[in-house]
Amino acid sequence: MNIQFLKELAATNQWHWILPEIILALLGVSVLLMDLFFRGDKDKKIAIVSIGAQFLVLFYFINNFSFMNSPDTVYAFSDMLKQNAFGNWCRVFFIICSILVSSLGVLYLKKNKLPSTEFYSLVLIATASLMIMVQSSHLLLLFITLETATVAFYVLISYGRNSSLSLEAGLKYLILGGTSSAILMLGIVLLYGVAGNPSMTGYSTDSMNFKELGHFISLNQGSSLLIAGVLLVIAGFCFKIAVVPFQIWVPDVYQGAPTPIAAFLGVASKASGFFVLINLLTGPFVHLKEILVPFLSVIAIGSILFGNIAAVTQRNVKRLMGLSGVAHAGYLMIGLVASFSVETHYIIYFYLLTYLLASFSVFGVMCSVSELDARQELEDYEDLAKSNTFLGFILIVGLGSLAGIPPLAGFIAKLLLFITAIKVKLYLLVAVAVIGVVISIYYYFGWIREATFRIFRIEDENNKHVSKDYESDLSAYHKILFGFVAILSIVFGLFQTVFRGFIW
Repeated sequence: MNIQFLKELAATNQWHWILPEIILALLGVSVLLMDLFFRGDKDKKIAIVSIGAQFLVLFYFINNFSFMNSPDTVYAFSDMLKQNAFGNWCRVFFIICSILVSSLGVLYLKKNKLPSTEFYSLVLIATASLMIMVQSSHLLLLFITLETATVAFYVLISYGRNSSLSLEAGLKYLILGGTSSAILMLGIVLLYGVAGNPSMTGYSTDSMNFKELGHFISLNQGSSLLIAGVLLVIAGFCFKIAVVPFQIWVPDVYQGAPTPIAAFLGVASKASGFFVLINLLTGPFVHLKEILVPFLSVIAIGSILFGNIAAVTQRNVKRLMGLSGVAHAGYLMIGLVASFSVETHYIIYFYLLTYLLASFSVFGVMCSVSELDARQELEDYEDLAKSNTFLGFILIVGLGSLAGIPPLAGFIAKLLLFITAIKVKLYLLVAVAVIGVVISIYYYFGWIREATFRIFRIEDENNKHVSKDYESDLSAYHKILFGFVAILSIVFGLFQTVFRGFIW
């Protein structure tokens, strides 16, 4: 055995670069031990420790802002892991998601009388996996981290063990998720085999490395096996971001999954897929533009039209959010198509950030209002703004931002995305996207109408309108958190100064 080779290999292992991920993973294991030793109100103590530690990790990134914005791209762990400014911002994105999911979990677990230890542990481990995944520069690391997060999602989706819908959702996600993993693995194997074939021009002994794979693709763009492998890898991630034709699982899984996990799936899982696709399409796959642009364009058009049209008829709010998420994924696919011509990294990031703020505003209200979770209907929100002005405000801001109504952040995000697409002459995609936005206004405003006023009202025996009473036992922490998230949707709609260096 070559000892010098092992020394050189070990020298590239920069463990301090992934300190936040290590802390989250250790915390995920530690909360399992806390359950053994804590006494009294264990659920509350574990929630405080879990959420508090995540805030500390977020503070770590804020405190190292110069590191966050470093213009350099550096590699570690034998070039398996890549760090740059965009990757670091992605890590912050997932930390924010994790904090919000854990905070919603406090409400959900208390209402449904479910154990909290495993919930926080799985959320922390899934978050750490997603953070490493977006930094991966090697197909092996990419697949391992993706599957680690996916296994956590299998359990989290079926966490509502008292609900048959939750168990059904977990089973469906397990079956279809396993299928997508098989598709992804087949694509990786094809790329590994063809790029490592000594008879091919530019073959590599490390053909799973992004840099080596990119060099090989540049020299063998006409290889049918290579193209098949690339398309299969993209198809595997299309399942994660829930775009047509890989969206069939969305309505049932969103409805059955616990509300905090539906938010986690809709935001963090979707964002991770897009962040990885950005790295692939602007990295090793960039030389296949002529094939991938039409392929991704068809997916974008299908997702926008299907998601919006299917959501119009929905009365169940969780299914509505899931199908509208398909449409939002379609809008983001336009950014991926444009990335072959211009840099769209931070435009996609800004869109996903505004989507995060809007989605968690809506899901936060969903966790606060109804005891039914999986069976929440639009009618359950009747006169919410009148009975509980605070939650009504949060819901209206969230839905307005998702619909792209000015001056909310969602409007600016869509505007930037469409302007970029017009610059690279993607006129058909922009036209379809505008049609999709118009359709979405109908169902988003249908929900707002239920929360604010209704033309047809339920009347009692004396023909007097019966208003629902939305009592909420939100803690001061949750009120501050929900209010802050909603206000950010307004602030980012009016001021985008913090992103000026990235998106303009």
